[in-house]
Amino acid sequence: MITICVANQKGGVGKTTTAINVATALAAMGWRTLLIDLDPQGNASTGLGVYPSERVRSSYELLTGDCTLSEAVIATKVPRLDLIAATVDLSGAEIELVDFENRTDRLRNALGAAADARWDICLIDCPPSLGLLTINAMVAAQSLLVPLQCEFFALEGLSQLLQTIDRIRAKFNPGLAILGVALTMYDRRNRLTEQVAQDVRAALGNAVFETVIPRNVRLSEAPSHGLPALIYDMRCTGSEAYMNLSRELIGRLPPLAQAKAA
Repeated sequence: MITICVANQKGGVGKTTTAINVATALAAMGWRTLLIDLDPQGNASTGLGVYPSERVRSSYELLTGDCTLSEAVIATKVPRLDLIAATVDLSGAEIELVDFENRTDRLRNALGAAADARWDICLIDCPPSLGLLTINAMVAAQSLLVPLQCEFFALEGLSQLLQTIDRIRAKFNPGLAILGVALTMYDRRNRLTEQVAQDVRAALGNAVFETVIPRNVRLSEAPSHGLPALIYDMRCTGSEAYMNLSRELIGRLPPLAQAKAA
């Protein structure tokens, strides 16, 4: 199973929106997809129409070992897309996990080899921090997808994230690769947006996806209906952008990974 961590320690950059819609796009393309909500806010779960009363088992129990992977999985309204939901219990997990053995490997061990037979690809939606939850996600993943808002302050946090990735490689997961940086909330009418995009491409080169995600009202409306934007309005510019981003993402996966999930 291909495992991709969707992370950025800055909030409000479109991280959860990206995780939901890329997961939906991959499922629509025929990939058996698992989305793990690792954010205590649980926005990815709500955005897929899985509300708190339905979250009997969650990523919290998965990390603490109180349930198995199969017990935590919830089928969503999207064919071929499954979810491990998040609850507010995750907010205390950062402290609780400190006392656990192999606390940075909890998610990787929970996924295990059994997941390979059930899903082709897994996306992990991380909280807006670089704490133990995000570290667990990075240790469990083979690659990293970084949504980056096209605003000045987003650039400041990027260097911190890159430093964290280097530490994860050095201590826990030497194979962790940056799959790509996705520019989000792009507004062609704003000169600053274009300047930030140019600066990011100058600094990171081919690591930045060609596809940019525009500011789009339908992307903002969709979660309130418990639907990914690709289902809420598949013809809006945001949905089209996420489909293009997902195709580009697949093209960056190793050939053997692509063949396995084809």
